[in-house]
Amino acid sequence: MPTVVWNDLLVALIYLGGQPDVAPLTVTVSNLVNSLGQDWQLLTAAAFVSMLLPLIVFFTLQRYFVAGIIAGSVKG
Repeated sequence: MPTVVWNDLLVALIYLGGQPDVAPLTVTVSNLVNSLGQDWQLLTAAAFVSMLLPLIVFFTLQRYFVAGIIAGSVKG
């Protein structure tokens, strides 16, 4: 799983060319920590806040995800 997140960050950095106005959330969160490794509390807070929306969507629509998985696993 961590390599998927790293690939998302790397692709965004390469294709967008460092344009901050169109940068995705992964680039913005990674820019919170400076080169000396300080301000990790900002990084952890931003990562937690960025996880909230996908978690809310998942738990809201969980029954549909489960129904889709079950429908795909039944043969016949």
